[in-house]
Amino acid sequence: MNPSMRPDPSTLVARRHFFRDCGVGVGKVALGGLLANTMARGAVAGDANSLAPLKSHFNGKAKAVIHLFMAGAPSQLDLFDNKPKLAEYEGRPIPPEVVGSQRYAFIRPDSNCLGPRFKFTKHGQCGTELSEVLPHLAKIVDDVCVVKSVRTDQFNHAPAQIFFNTGFSQPGRPSLGSWVLYGLGAETADLPAFVVMSTGAGISGGAANWSSGFLPTVYTGVRLRNQGDPILNVSSPPGVDAKLQRDSLDLIGSLNRTRLEKEGDPEIATRIASYEMAFRLQTSAPELMDLKSESEATLKMYGCDPAQPSFARACLLARRMIERGVRFVNIYNEGWDAHSDVAGNLKNNCGKTDQAAAALVTDLKQRGLLNETLVIWGGEFGRTPMVETNPALGRSLGRDHHPQAYTMWLAGGGIKPGQTYGATDELGFHITENPVHVHDLQATILHLLGLDHERLTFHHAGRDFRLTDVHGNVVEALLA
Repeated sequence: MNPSMRPDPSTLVARRHFFRDCGVGVGKVALGGLLANTMARGAVAGDANSLAPLKSHFNGKAKAVIHLFMAGAPSQLDLFDNKPKLAEYEGRPIPPEVVGSQRYAFIRPDSNCLGPRFKFTKHGQCGTELSEVLPHLAKIVDDVCVVKSVRTDQFNHAPAQIFFNTGFSQPGRPSLGSWVLYGLGAETADLPAFVVMSTGAGISGGAANWSSGFLPTVYTGVRLRNQGDPILNVSSPPGVDAKLQRDSLDLIGSLNRTRLEKEGDPEIATRIASYEMAFRLQTSAPELMDLKSESEATLKMYGCDPAQPSFARACLLARRMIERGVRFVNIYNEGWDAHSDVAGNLKNNCGKTDQAAAALVTDLKQRGLLNETLVIWGGEFGRTPMVETNPALGRSLGRDHHPQAYTMWLAGGGIKPGQTYGATDELGFHITENPVHVHDLQATILHLLGLDHERLTFHHAGRDFRLTDVHGNVVEALLA
């Protein structure tokens, strides 16, 4: 069970209808007490207490998460997992015994190998080896844990992105951020506790990546826009002052609460909370988005132009959100799907993201926030050791999707820094040491937050569900 011992809202509705429809006079009194009790626990999501901080299963080192999702899947072989042997094989077919029965969408299994596109160098006291297109990450590598042995069950972008975020390949399950809110509640009442930002064109998995699924919608991620009002219609129209806005919301809230009393529908409570949050956002959102208070040195460290949407601006905003009590921040940076010109793709994307990602870790550390903030960097899968070349599609010197092995890095929040964990074979095809399945990573993230992934459950459709479902193990070696 969840630490708050939240009852199933569907059973609450059933009890409510029983008392009301049977016409029992004491029903309304008893039901009012039941509602007050369950809402105090957050069971009926949406009121002021539904996201109140909750006690975790045990003391976790992390209080918040910033997930830098590199949508499209960066090539681990050109950024993190140096394979000199792959360079020797370049232009030759990959051995059939390596590929086995694996099939690909855009290349033949016997396609020629493609060696690393960039020079690798060891950095920091830990000696972690990184590509030359990650010069800023190289400066903070002693604060980072690089995991070279991540694997997933999914091969295509949308299902793989949804799988990483929800533990299931199809839409409909709660996202990682939603589970975290459900288990821990929020530390802020003035901003959404789960925020999503995007710094590219299109996310294959769409809103399913931050949906609350079958959890009440109060746990859904709130997407902020890159320009103008962070949320559409957050500004009042001309002629509507704060008093009129407050009076209107009070009237609407009264009507909604009357309906909630009759129906017991958690989504009505969510609607009440949404209106109240929107009202508070009219003050808090502009203050959050205004970077004038940030020093010139900080803006320079991130490479951020406050007036321009960018990954750097999103990372700086993420730090500001964490300072203000936001629990979970997703930043999606799309465009890493290098089916052609993998070298050009990586130069472009690393040029846009490397400085800001490193600055985020540095900034959190300087402000004393890194120990309690978990930073995650990575995509939905890796790229093939084999080259993708298809004149009909105008593709050359690219890499196809590779679910068997890829690399992510983590920092802060109880992660053991300055280590490289896991390994792949000499061609970077298979994991040879310490495999970390996506479910294992999900279990570890929850553990760092003080949540037991086997106990964080929600009863739905006749059974208890969890983020990792019936899978996953905490990777103890990653913990500080």
